[in-house]
Amino acid sequence: MRAWVVDGGFGLDKLKTVEREAVACGPGQVRVRLGAASLNYRDLLMVRGHYNPRQPLPLVPCSDGAGTITEVGEGVETWSVGDRVATCFTQGWLSGPHRAANLSQTLGGPLDGALQEELVLDQDGVISVPAHLSLAEAATLPCAALTAWSALVTLGRLQPDQRVLVLGTGGVSLFALQFARAMGAEVWLTSSSAEKRARAEEMGASFTLDYRQDPAWGRTIRKRGGVDHVVEVGGAGTLSQSLKAVRESGTISLIGVLAGGRDQVDLTPVLMRQICVQGVFTGHRAGFRAMNKIIGHTGLRPMIDQVFPLEAAPAAFEHLASGAHFGKVVVQIGPG
Repeated sequence: MRAWVVDGGFGLDKLKTVEREAVACGPGQVRVRLGAASLNYRDLLMVRGHYNPRQPLPLVPCSDGAGTITEVGEGVETWSVGDRVATCFTQGWLSGPHRAANLSQTLGGPLDGALQEELVLDQDGVISVPAHLSLAEAATLPCAALTAWSALVTLGRLQPDQRVLVLGTGGVSLFALQFARAMGAEVWLTSSSAEKRARAEEMGASFTLDYRQDPAWGRTIRKRGGVDHVVEVGGAGTLSQSLKAVRESGTISLIGVLAGGRDQVDLTPVLMRQICVQGVFTGHRAGFRAMNKIIGHTGLRPMIDQVFPLEAAPAAFEHLASGAHFGKVVVQIGPG
C-alpha cells in the first residue's frame, strides 16, 4: 500500500513515498479504499513542524479523505462494502461540546491521515457523502466545509437576513460563502486579487474589497453598515480589523491563523460593543451529518482549485503554500 509520510524531520523536503503493510480490519472497524485527499492549511503546518513540533514521526499527513468501503469488521452493521464515505477529522467526537480529549483523536496528526491508499477506521469515524459529489469533492468536506458550517450554523445560528464577512478565498471562506448564500444571508468578502474577487462575486458575494489597497478595511466595512458575522481565518493579524467590521452584538468566528497567531489586539470593542468571539474547532459527526443533508438537498458543489496525482503530493502542498489557490487543493489517490 502506497503512502506519503513525513519522516526524518519536518519540512516539505521530508515528504517521501513508502510501501506500508495493510492494517488489519478489526471488530467495529471499516477499511476504506481512498479515492482522494484534500489539503488544509493545518496539514501544511503539520508537515512543516509548525503545528506540533513534538509530533512523533513518521506521520501520514492530511486529515481529509473520501473513498469506498472495501471491508467491514465483525459487528459492523451500519456500513456495507461499496459505501462511499468521508473521513471524520476528529475520530470519536460524535456530538456535544468540544473536549480536550478530541485533540488526541485527529487524523493527519497525531493519528495517521488520508494521504495513503487505504485507511482503517472505527465505524463511527466515517460518514456517508452526498450522492451527487465525486470522491474528490467529498474529500473537501471533513475540515473546511464542516468548520464553516459549525461557525455559521451549529454555533453561529445564522439567520437569512444577516450579513457575513469572509476573509480570502480559501476552502473555509468559500464554503462559508456558499452556506451563507444557501441560507439567504448576504456575503461580503476581502481579497487582494481582483480576479478572485470577481469569481467570488460570481458565486454570490454582493460586496468585495482589496485589503491591501485598503488596510483599514474594517472601518470601511463598518461605514457601510457593518456585518453580523465574521468568518475570521486570518487570526491575530486581521482580528483588529474584524472587530471594527462587525456590528454591535455581532459574532466573530475565530478559525485560522493565516495572518499570524500572536499580536497585540485592543479588546475594548469586545466589551463595549458586546461582540461574541468564538473559537471553532471543526465540528462533530452530528454536525457533519446535518451539513451533508443540506449539501445533498441544495446540490451544492465544493469549489476545487486544482487536483494533483498522488505522485505529485509535494507539488500540491507547494501550491497551497503559494496562496494562489481559489478553493480547495486535492490529491487524487484512486478511482473516484
